[in-house]
Amino acid sequence: MTSKISPPVFFPASGIIAALVLVGVLFPRDAERIFSAAQAFVLDTFGWFYLLAVGILLFAVLFFALSRFGRLKLGPDDAEPDYPYASWLAMLFAAGMGIGLMFYAVAEPILHYSVPPEAEPRTILAARQAMEFTFFHWGVHAWAVYAVVGLSLAYFSYRYNLPLTIRSGFYPLIRERIDGPIGHAVDVFAICGTVFGIATSLGLGVLQMNAGLNYLLGVPEAVWVQVLLIAVVMGAATVSVITGLDVGVRRLSEGNLAIAILLMLFVLAVGPTTFLFKAFIQNIGAYLDDLLPRTFTLYAYEPRAWISDWTLFYWAWWISWSPFVGMFIARISRGRTVREFVLGVLFVPSTFTFFWMTVFGNSAISLDLGIADGALARDVQENISVALFQFFEYLPLSSVTSALAVALVSVFFVTSADSGSLVVDSLASGGNDDTPVWQRLYWCVVQGSVAALLLMAGGLVGLQTMTLIAALPFSVILLLLAFGLLRGMQADVARLTEHRQAQPAIAVRGANWQTRLGAILHEPNKRDVRRFIDHTARPALSEVRDELVRRGLAARLDEEDGGPAILTVPAEGVRDFVYGIEPIAQPAMAFSAADTRASPEGRRMVWSARTLFSDGSRGYDVIGFTKADLLSDVLAQFERYQILTQAQSTQLYTTSPAART
Repeated sequence: MTSKISPPVFFPASGIIAALVLVGVLFPRDAERIFSAAQAFVLDTFGWFYLLAVGILLFAVLFFALSRFGRLKLGPDDAEPDYPYASWLAMLFAAGMGIGLMFYAVAEPILHYSVPPEAEPRTILAARQAMEFTFFHWGVHAWAVYAVVGLSLAYFSYRYNLPLTIRSGFYPLIRERIDGPIGHAVDVFAICGTVFGIATSLGLGVLQMNAGLNYLLGVPEAVWVQVLLIAVVMGAATVSVITGLDVGVRRLSEGNLAIAILLMLFVLAVGPTTFLFKAFIQNIGAYLDDLLPRTFTLYAYEPRAWISDWTLFYWAWWISWSPFVGMFIARISRGRTVREFVLGVLFVPSTFTFFWMTVFGNSAISLDLGIADGALARDVQENISVALFQFFEYLPLSSVTSALAVALVSVFFVTSADSGSLVVDSLASGGNDDTPVWQRLYWCVVQGSVAALLLMAGGLVGLQTMTLIAALPFSVILLLLAFGLLRGMQADVARLTEHRQAQPAIAVRGANWQTRLGAILHEPNKRDVRRFIDHTARPALSEVRDELVRRGLAARLDEEDGGPAILTVPAEGVRDFVYGIEPIAQPAMAFSAADTRASPEGRRMVWSARTLFSDGSRGYDVIGFTKADLLSDVLAQFERYQILTQAQSTQLYTTSPAART
């Protein structure tokens, strides 16, 4: 298979990634100092911007969901979801799992409790605040960032038929220039952010794997071991990429999720079960109570390094990860309304994460306050990577649970690398998923190499620094994506308002009143609709096509036996003109209790010949139109289309290229 790369995206992204990593490789002795200085500069100078940006994104997606825009579909107005509701929620639930939850499940609550920013260490107040901070970092703010990317991808891909790339979200702002340098730059920044975000996760994963193997087998905790582990696990991911074991990897991921849930239930059962359920409810209350103040708390009046080490790093990490997670949730959400999408994405994964963090975090704090007597907190402060394994030592079957944890992190490592290479490859190929194996393999190797080299150069600080640097330009892109969504949704709502009456552009006048009365009383069946399309609609559309071609337009008539007849007039820079007529069958309205109880399959079907247009809006029934009526309606719709496209400089909704493929 020939290369499918987009050179203006592929080569600059590769060059920027290589240049940033080479800083650590070429200056190994000074790497940690350079990374620390760069991290401090970014956080001190732009930390306020990260906090503000994430706060704006959260309020933006809530506005989209709760306003009139929430009724818009991710796809044509009559699109149906690709997945049943329960399956869709389950996939969102699975999207919330990953290496980060394994690494920080015990470590973060314990660290906030033992080194709190506000309370006295290792007190009840510190314990309460520790869970509040943990919820804040892993809650709706993170998923709001993902939701903006996922919503933009899904909205402009499924509703406007644009490629599934970040640049498509800029169409309402720069229109056809998304195919130029600005669009290329957007995808370049998206790739850089994603690569460094995934590399950070892989780095955390290998640190935890090394700690687990040290606990189980006495393997030394050293950089060379971590680099070797990266090579081994990336080798497994490479095999997956080369052999195309998509089904096997998916099943492995599903099994991994099931084991993770069983591990959580085990801790819930052997830990302080009743206390954990009580703590879960109270944690949610405290989280909601302080949600707004925490969103904008920067400790401006009493500067503390804690905000940079935790909140700002997390916000940068979520921003870097957003193309990866956003593309996943976009792919599974076609046909959902904006309201369903936002509420599902914000609250389903967050709720599971809250319960996960409560089970592990509150159990660890309870142990440290009790039988551990501070030992667990000291161990975690000395080495954050061993937190989970030190925690398991206080529970039954510690060797078994520790081995399961290492296995879970390993599988999350493989699936993250494999899926990450697919997402980055798609971005570097203009949204093309049908790419040669070597391209996915290339990005798989890049991700592993970046993680290994940064670990060798600056350890966790190096990984965090690159994430912060890469996330800075992409945070600006996210804000523009939210603005682009607002513009696109405003345009579509205006268009829906215009077409709300779903009436033809002309009044039917070709028949006398007795004939029209007969048509009203006659309920057409499938044969009647097909006869109308074959003998009235198609000849009328053929005449219009022939005349348009004669006048120099590349009009075409797409025909399908027993299916729709669709007239298309391609256009440059604006959506194509489309006027189609398709047979539609719907269950008859229920007028009795018996009709209501009947299944849709058992109810009488009502047939119509419905128009369809390029913007995906619902059309109107034209059964009973004469050929002259149809010709007048097509011309009236074409005239309206011409007027709207001529006004595209001031009316955005005329420019959404729904016919682009």
